Amino acid sequence: MTKYIIRRLIQAIPTFFGITLISYLLLWASPGSVADRLFFGPNIRPDVKARLSAELGINDPFPIQYLRWLAGDDWMRRDTDGDGLADQAFLVALEAPELDRSGKPVRDENGEIVTRPLPPGKNRGILRGDFSNSFLKRRPAMNLIMDSLPATLELGVASLVFSLTIGIPVGVFSAIARGRLFDNSSRVMAVLLNAIPNFWLGLVLILIFGSALGWLPMGGRCEPTLTGVCPSLPERLKYLLLPMIVLSATNVAIFSRFMRTSMLEVMNQDYIRTARAKGLSDRQVYFKHATRNALIPIATLLGPIITGLWGGAIVTEVIFSWPGVGRVALQSVIQLDYPVVMAVVIFASVSTILGFLLSDIMYALIDPRIRME
Repeated sequence: MTKYIIRRLIQAIPTFFGITLISYLLLWASPGSVADRLFFGPNIRPDVKARLSAELGINDPFPIQYLRWLAGDDWMRRDTDGDGLADQAFLVALEAPELDRSGKPVRDENGEIVTRPLPPGKNRGILRGDFSNSFLKRRPAMNLIMDSLPATLELGVASLVFSLTIGIPVGVFSAIARGRLFDNSSRVMAVLLNAIPNFWLGLVLILIFGSALGWLPMGGRCEPTLTGVCPSLPERLKYLLLPMIVLSATNVAIFSRFMRTSMLEVMNQDYIRTARAKGLSDRQVYFKHATRNALIPIATLLGPIITGLWGGAIVTEVIFSWPGVGRVALQSVIQLDYPVVMAVVIFASVSTILGFLLSDIMYALIDPRIRME
């Protein structure tokens, strides 16, 4: 098993670099300029805009930008003042607009935007753990993600546990009661849950349980506090309930259908008939022998579903104002905040690779007969 894990991690290296190249290329080719986002106003002088673009390095050719983002800029020289000469090997102090609490630029008595210098620093590249600073929030991109990561993990883990807790038993009982009312009802519900978009389901649940009945809050992670720290999970469980249901709805349908199909296949195997011939009860046959072997296809789904939680979390977090990574990612894409966007992409890519590796490891945990070596 150890050799197999090491081999899979080595095979993931070219996959990782391919993801970084394609992702950065797509972001580089997107329309718009981050300089327009930093200076909110149509009357900005072209020379000021050009100087800022040169300082940020967004006017450099794509290979230079990609290498600088990947391996840092402390080993190369580049143009930082817009004069066409490579005069610095590190980021000099930049100027960015002063923002008020609402995120709007502060203006002086003459109507000019007030700017302030940014602290100098060296970009060491993502290979050395440096994802650079956010263009707009002027903080390390990875710090922004780590601040939002607990909320996303809380929602993702809760949704995954809820999906497995509901989907697997429903699939097992559907296979046992094949062709009966429970089986037919679960199949119809699975189709509906798989077909309904997350954003529509979330809005409907907010309208019913939040607005009409007032049973559950319509958004947020907890009650606003002076310290900005949320209380423990049991005290704010009502805030988690609706987004958890929305994010796990599709996965419940997938788990239940796969588990039903796998159970039906296992129940026709010879060892199940032998167990029944020996006089074992239906409970022992179904839940001790059949269910464990039927879980193997579920292990295959864990990798893609863990990856899919990131995509679903973006929609769910925006609808419910959940302060997670998905919400930060969407805001960064809209604002063309390249460092934060790419940090989210790399974080999701590593999660995808580890998720598929987890699926392979689950094979051996569920069925010891499987040997990866």
